[in-house]
Amino acid sequence: MPTEILMPALSPTMEEGTLAKWHVKEGDKVSSGDIMAEIETDKATMEFEAVDEGVMGKIIVPEGTEGVKVNDVIAVLLEDGESADDIGDVSSGSSAAEAPSSPEPAPSAAPAAEKPAAAPAAPTKDGERIFATPLARRIAADKGLDLTQISGSGPHGRIVKADVENATATPKAAAPAAKADAPAPAASAGAAMAAGPSTDAVLKTYADRPFEEVKLDGMRKTIAARLTEAKQSVPHFYLRRDIQLDALMKFRAQLNKQLEPRGVKLSVNDFIIKACALALQQVPDANAVWAGDRTLKFEKSDVAVAVAIEGGLFTPVLKDAEMKSLSALSAEMKDLATRARDRKLAPHEYAGGSFAISNLGMFGIDNFDAIINPPHAAILAVGAGVKKPIVGADGELTVGTVMSTTLSVDHRVIDGALGANLLNAIKDNLENPMTMLA
Repeated sequence: MPTEILMPALSPTMEEGTLAKWHVKEGDKVSSGDIMAEIETDKATMEFEAVDEGVMGKIIVPEGTEGVKVNDVIAVLLEDGESADDIGDVSSGSSAAEAPSSPEPAPSAAPAAEKPAAAPAAPTKDGERIFATPLARRIAADKGLDLTQISGSGPHGRIVKADVENATATPKAAAPAAKADAPAPAASAGAAMAAGPSTDAVLKTYADRPFEEVKLDGMRKTIAARLTEAKQSVPHFYLRRDIQLDALMKFRAQLNKQLEPRGVKLSVNDFIIKACALALQQVPDANAVWAGDRTLKFEKSDVAVAVAIEGGLFTPVLKDAEMKSLSALSAEMKDLATRARDRKLAPHEYAGGSFAISNLGMFGIDNFDAIINPPHAAILAVGAGVKKPIVGADGELTVGTVMSTTLSVDHRVIDGALGANLLNAIKDNLENPMTMLA
């Protein structure tokens, strides 16, 4: 029976993507593990591997199609002895409407009796969808298997043919009694205002002015949705400190001179990463994230750093940053930033972390307030180091290099005093840089 190939979920948050390129064409033989296509998510372009084997019978979604929903049918795979005549009508769901239209009239639908049996609907466990290939779902249905009791060995835990072939039937749990439908609450005026004016309303407002419509890509849509949600749902508060950089700048110059034969050049940002990682160890209660009905407190310092790219940003994570040398952090950060700009990061490289850094100092920004990236509990906004008058300990007036920082904090995880201790630890590390090597 023909096997439907579905748009995969290549990251935990992926809802739709762009089918950038097919690596196979109709009639090609496909084996498990073969690269079938390249798919653009909201963050990166990733390769999609086959989990079943057969012959590519029909490509439903042509390459270049945007907005293909996860689990939409994108192609049909034929088993040995099957032909394209066995495929019948296959719809790609919402993505089909976005595929380029054909100038020829569509053929009439095949009789219902000639269509292949549809795979059973995808089951759910604790409200979460369980992903399985159509062939695996059919085999499970024939054998009376409960897919919620089977662990998948395919990409991202997807249940494949091999997982169900040797499984034995397990009685399914009784479905809970259906509750009476309750009327959905009407959307509040506040929620409507938060969503902003409609597209039609905005277009009407500027109908007499020349403009260019710029279509939102997946990354920009994701940034808009998540940061809007973060700003509305996370109770932010802000702590500000000026940090004197003179000792750090002098120490950095000495280190860079010594490291020059090795081709290493440390940036101020490298010191900031190290200072934050150590501060999370010095104030361990702040090294945590919000997890709905609890907080998760970490032993290691995994620090995310915002990297600007064309049309958006990434926040690659430097794991175990407190354990790494400045030169190791510098090399890793350069590599992550380069691959972020090329959109070549894997999901695990920009997921996680408990703390983030956003540095706009190189753009000449003196200070700003950053939005927390959930589930992180804090983000440090870093401004430019500028020359300012400084009053010394004995009252003398001097000139020094001062950097403004703002710590945005999630009050559900970190209270005011705890956040102040964290920012003070960051300041002490940066103003006494030699201690970070101890």
